Amino acid sequence: MSGLRIFVFLFLALSACSLPRGAAIDREILRESSSESPTFSVVPVVRANLEEISKWAVTGWAGRYRWLSNRRGPASAIIKTGDLLDLVVWDSQDGSLLTAPGENSTNISGLPVSAAGTVFVPYVGDVLVRGLTETRAREDVQDAIASISPSAQVQLSVTPGHDNIVDMVTGVLTPGRVPLSGRNVTLLSLIAESGGVSSSLQNPLVRLVRGSSTYEIRADELFSNAARNITMRGGDKVIIEEDERYFVALGATGQEEIVYFNREHITTIEALSMLGGLAEDRANLQGILILREYPNNATKPHREHGPDLPQVIFTFDLTNADGLFAARKFRVNPKDTVIATESPIGPARSVMSLVTGLLNIRNKI
Repeated sequence: MSGLRIFVFLFLALSACSLPRGAAIDREILRESSSESPTFSVVPVVRANLEEISKWAVTGWAGRYRWLSNRRGPASAIIKTGDLLDLVVWDSQDGSLLTAPGENSTNISGLPVSAAGTVFVPYVGDVLVRGLTETRAREDVQDAIASISPSAQVQLSVTPGHDNIVDMVTGVLTPGRVPLSGRNVTLLSLIAESGGVSSSLQNPLVRLVRGSSTYEIRADELFSNAARNITMRGGDKVIIEEDERYFVALGATGQEEIVYFNREHITTIEALSMLGGLAEDRANLQGILILREYPNNATKPHREHGPDLPQVIFTFDLTNADGLFAARKFRVNPKDTVIATESPIGPARSVMSLVTGLLNIRNKI
């Protein structure tokens, strides 16, 4: 019986290396770094070098979303080129030029605001209205008409043209063209008027196209921060899409998959949490790796601050406070690969479990 136990133990111990593993061991991945001509750099991340690494080039995206500061104007809409004005002129004066015989009012509809900012009023000529509120434009038109009919009174309404319309392109329940009812119409009001953000979007990103510039903000940041709720301008275009930034998770974690960013910035600790943590019986807490690739012009000597080689493996030791605090601040970049390597103890534990099981079975025979 003793000889059988020894045979079984030796057989299993020698075959341990053939047991399947769920992840690589860190020394297998990092082995090349000790060669004479490594093709990648290995950078242990600790609190002491966090500031230096933060000066390296950003990879995978611009590094932050660019958004506008909020600047509000007066509450009333202003008239712009391309708007259409409808006038109702009331005049009780006999023989008025503006009303038909027996009538005390006349409608003048669809007056376009010209490139010069004026509208043509019959018997009066061009009246400048661009840049005015409806109230001020009504007063100016009435003053102009007073030269031919001092008792006339004017009603004025505006139909917004292209310059007073915002395009809700996609990502809402009812996309389309939305006229601005004033100069204080906000982005959130426009989204609400369009039925809200589509529930089919995960991690929605709000993109604003204004003139030749594009701005972006995550929807959750827009909803939670009143200062981000900017005032809209005519001609703005709003596109709401899913945030396409991602990192890849491999190894002894709760998941092995492509993981999309659920906030603007994600730290190493947050990334591991998003993956369901580390596998307790497999993960090597001293072997958390992040693989990242930099452009050639972001390396030394092209830049004062940067890695020595384009391909970099950042390593983390989560068994001490220094490594934990560093992991809490080190940001994962889009297209990074996060790897939790497997502890060398894992295969040995599997072997011993098999040995113990076989011996127990043999003892019962």
